[in-house]
Amino acid sequence: MPVHPQIQQILDVFNRSRHEVDFSHVTPQVMRMATDQIRDSGLEAEHVKKVENRSLPLEGRDIPVRIYTPEGQAPFPALVYYHGGGFVIGNLETVDSVCRNFANNAKCVVISIDYRLAPEHPFPAGLEDAYDSLHYISSYPDQFGIDPARIAVGGDSAGGNFAPVVSLMAKERQGPPIVFQLLIYPAVGIVDTTPYPSMQENARGYLMDVELLHWFLAHYLPPADRQNPYLDPINGADLTGLPPAMVVTAEYDPLRDGGKTYADKLRDSGVDVVYRNEQGLIHSFIGFHTSIKQAQESLDEMSAQLRKAFKM
Repeated sequence: MPVHPQIQQILDVFNRSRHEVDFSHVTPQVMRMATDQIRDSGLEAEHVKKVENRSLPLEGRDIPVRIYTPEGQAPFPALVYYHGGGFVIGNLETVDSVCRNFANNAKCVVISIDYRLAPEHPFPAGLEDAYDSLHYISSYPDQFGIDPARIAVGGDSAGGNFAPVVSLMAKERQGPPIVFQLLIYPAVGIVDTTPYPSMQENARGYLMDVELLHWFLAHYLPPADRQNPYLDPINGADLTGLPPAMVVTAEYDPLRDGGKTYADKLRDSGVDVVYRNEQGLIHSFIGFHTSIKQAQESLDEMSAQLRKAFKM
């Protein structure tokens, strides 16, 4: 189907200026400033009973987090959430609206993790922040008013890379139990040599494009050991025994087929998987959930899957 008409309007504006950008001359600092300006919509934030900024005292560093607590009685189930941004940009504000929506609709505490970014902190720094934050939260559930037996992990794009890798790490390290993984247009299949059709079909013109993807990866990935499954769990990882998952992709996204392939690999490994490809939508579509009905409906289905995993 064609691109959603409201999305197409956004793309038309974006693409008129996109051809002027030479990513070889764009620094991460400039990219962060630009995305911060784009994100400021001026919309009033969805009300959540309690929203609190805090820092987790991890070994050798403090990691900022934002905790969203809904109406109801503790202990709540929890969603530990990792924002997107190509491992280079993004912060707690990037996914504030989405986390508020999950807290209210999934009836869970959402803990959004502000992991360290590349290139200042390349692989595996951000990933270790993601895992160590999960471990801390699971170890001190009373600090967050959560049930340690009902913790899910989730994320979009780069965060959708961290969430499955954190699940893999937890299994291999006998770490925190995870009941569910929510992977929203996950950045998987990004270092695979497989020429996915979506990488060609959606190479340019849909907000996230292949040139931008390569720019992100150049800042994040080490030059060697690109088959490390912690870089990309699609490459050789033993996926048996991982928690149930929901994988959501977008039709007009170069990452679409990598996400579908990962969902298939999970299923082939005996993992329960719900896969959903959002027709007519693009990478980063959850950021438009306040103005585009289809994006909000997708979030609603994600919340329903979370509630099911939490046995609510």
